[in-house]
Amino acid sequence: MPEAGIHPTAIVSSEADVAPGVEIGPFTVVEAGAQLAQGVRIGPHCTIGGHVSLGENCELLSHVVVAGRTTIGARTRVFPFASLGHQPQDLKYAGEPSTLTIGTDCLIREGVTMNPGTSGGGMATTVGNKCAFLANSHVGHDSHVGSHVIFSNNVMLAGHCRVDDYVILGGGAAVIQYTHVGAHAFVGGMSGLENDLIPYGMAVGNRARLSGLNIVGLQRRGFAREQIHALRRAYRLLFADEGTLKERVDDVAASFEDNPIVQEIVAYIRADRKKSLCTPRDAAEQ
Repeated sequence: MPEAGIHPTAIVSSEADVAPGVEIGPFTVVEAGAQLAQGVRIGPHCTIGGHVSLGENCELLSHVVVAGRTTIGARTRVFPFASLGHQPQDLKYAGEPSTLTIGTDCLIREGVTMNPGTSGGGMATTVGNKCAFLANSHVGHDSHVGSHVIFSNNVMLAGHCRVDDYVILGGGAAVIQYTHVGAHAFVGGMSGLENDLIPYGMAVGNRARLSGLNIVGLQRRGFAREQIHALRRAYRLLFADEGTLKERVDDVAASFEDNPIVQEIVAYIRADRKKSLCTPRDAAEQ
């Protein structure tokens, strides 16, 4: 007889670690070795692989596949037809035991895909806490997404990317491999971002250019008016016409030495990087 909470048509391996009280719906398959924590709820027609771990109170609504060495944090909700943890879309992948780790309190909507890492990129793909991935968005192999990040519908994040905390990617935006998107930045819908985007910056267009600061996002997150005004002054100086970018960065670093938010941008620009910096169109060749 199936345990209470497990539908009689579900196929649950006796070698799966299923906590008491877990709910498993019709025709769902849970393979040997899977770990389902207390309060997990799995709807009909889902498949949970043998190296998967679901945290407390996770919910998979229906028709979800979680494969590979995938860990999903507590209270994350996954909607139908999401595919999490299948082998990366890298033709060099040779079956290495790479991982996908998703944090707590995330929202993963219909058709979302996330791939684990590869031997060429650190063997891990990671997603932070309280992120929202809207329908049909994609997280590529070896990418690292921070916390409180929003991927709107159909966002495409290539492999080896880094997306820091509180970033918003508009619908249909594409981020090219190895790109770094700084914290609190915004990428407009249908944009193609191929260069690194400064923290607090806003990029739009195909190919995307820096078009200012993410003022609306800063206001929504409670940044003080004085902080926003300082960022605006620093931005105008950083991307003015006079001098080289290095000279302007040095001037801003000295002028705003006691402002941690501006210094965050300065440090970002000075850091070693694989990609060019996303700049305003007039400053693109500087």
